[in-house]
Amino acid sequence: MKSHGRIGFIGLGAMGSVMARRLLRAGHAVTVWARRPEAAAGLVAEGAREAGSPAALARDCEHVFLCVTDTAAVEEVVFGTDGVAAAGQHAGVLVDHSTIHPHATRDLAARLSQTSGMAWIDAPVSGGVPGATAGELVVMAGGAAADLARVQPCLEAYARQITHLGEVGSGQAAKVVNQMLIGGAVAVVAEALNYAAAFGVDAARLPDALAGGWADSAVLQNHARRMAAADYQGDVDARIMAKDMDIALDMGRLTGAPMPVSAVVQQLYRHLIAQGHADKGQIGLMWLYRQAPL
Repeated sequence: MKSHGRIGFIGLGAMGSVMARRLLRAGHAVTVWARRPEAAAGLVAEGAREAGSPAALARDCEHVFLCVTDTAAVEEVVFGTDGVAAAGQHAGVLVDHSTIHPHATRDLAARLSQTSGMAWIDAPVSGGVPGATAGELVVMAGGAAADLARVQPCLEAYARQITHLGEVGSGQAAKVVNQMLIGGAVAVVAEALNYAAAFGVDAARLPDALAGGWADSAVLQNHARRMAAADYQGDVDARIMAKDMDIALDMGRLTGAPMPVSAVVQQLYRHLIAQGHADKGQIGLMWLYRQAPL
């Protein structure tokens, strides 16, 4: 397929729409596709081209970027009816910003290479919507270094740090670590704030009190403030975090790496969801301590 520099972006949810917009504003020609056409409307109004299917998008673009919900969604947009692979032989790179299973990533990448010759970079991100909006995302990348170099100018539209961690799947393996650390931090912060409040300490003052010490972290300075204020608005759905912890535990099983702490965190998120409060999000574990005795 002839290269002409156009970038395709599939998946225009809270994260994907911001990333695609930053590509546009950085001067890239962008074609978009979303399951819900209304999700693309704002970007089209700003100059993006809308494709009728993932296959049509791939035919129109040099490289294809994905930011969708889970492994099944990635497989569907790549190998489903009118998926990316249906575009035929392609000399570009598929960059997957979704958070999916590392082993599934390797299988999907191999299938795509065999089907169309297209390279695969797994590039999950950390930083959330605020990081994407500010162009401050952290990218964990797996795949061939030469393929990463081809798409790095695009990644720089929304990332401040891009780390090549090894072969395909390595980026997703690193994202497992990222989610283990965040999940564990959120869980212990919720537990600690609940204890402090039970003793009579003003929990809202703790992020400032602990700033700069060894207990300080982005979770403490961002999430803990919202947790202390019971501000659950705008957070990532807890089912996303539960899905990520499921992946972590499966990788622990496959690698023989014990994960007792992550197993507890997974159960806390599952309990939150079972209580009907997935919308409380990543920081919803605080709600468990406040409203639903464990």
